[in-house]
Amino acid sequence: MQPSGEVENLTPDLQSQSGRSRDPERTKQDILDVATEEFAAKGYAGGRVDAIAARTQTTKRMIYYYFGSKELLYSCVLARAYRRIRQIEEYLDLERLDPETALRRLVEFTFDYHDAHPDFVRLVMIENIHNAEYVKSSEEVRNANRPAIVIVKNLLERGRRDGVFKREIEPVDLHLMISALCYYRVSNRHTFGTIFDCDLTDPRVRERQRRMVTDTIASFLLTAD
Repeated sequence: MQPSGEVENLTPDLQSQSGRSRDPERTKQDILDVATEEFAAKGYAGGRVDAIAARTQTTKRMIYYYFGSKELLYSCVLARAYRRIRQIEEYLDLERLDPETALRRLVEFTFDYHDAHPDFVRLVMIENIHNAEYVKSSEEVRNANRPAIVIVKNLLERGRRDGVFKREIEPVDLHLMISALCYYRVSNRHTFGTIFDCDLTDPRVRERQRRMVTDTIASFLLTAD
C-alpha cells in the first residue's frame, strides 16, 4: 500500500477528470474492466498498469491509490471474474425445476457463460500457469466459489431422493466434469480449430456441441454405475 503522504497527493486526481468530479466506484469498475482485458490478453507479467491507466484516462498513481499494487489489482480482477459467474449461478433458481431439467439448465448456463466470456477462460488459464499463486493468497476467490459446490450438492441430493439420478458421484467431481467439457472448447479453440479445421465459433458447431455436452452429462447421471 502507498505511504500516507503519497495518498494525500493523489486526492486531487480523484477530483478532476476533464474538469469534472468522477464517481470513485465507477472509476474502480472502469479500471477493473480494462485490467481484465489487459491481463487476459497479456498475462500478469505482460499486463501493464500504465496501459490500463491510459485506457481509463486515469493515472498509475490513482490505480495504486485504489488497489495498492499491480498484484492486488490482478487479485481483484480474478476475484471479480469468479464472483460474477457464481452470482449468476445462484440466480438460476434451480430449486423450482425438476432435477433433470435443473441439471440441464446448469450445464447450458456454464457452456454459454464460458463461450461468451473468453477473457474469464484466459484468466483461469493464466492463473494455472502461475500454479494458482494468486488464488492461493485470495480468500475472496475461494469464498466466491464455494456456493458452486453447494448448488451441485443440493441438486444431486434432490435427484437421488426423487430416483432420477442413478449415478453416485461427488459434487466436486460433477462440477469438474461440467467445467471441463465447457471450458476446453474455449481454452483450446484456436489450436483445436486449426489442427482439425473446425470453427468452434460457428453457431451451428456451437449448438451441436452444446447439446452434446448437456446430453452427455445428463445421460451419465441418469444411468446406474
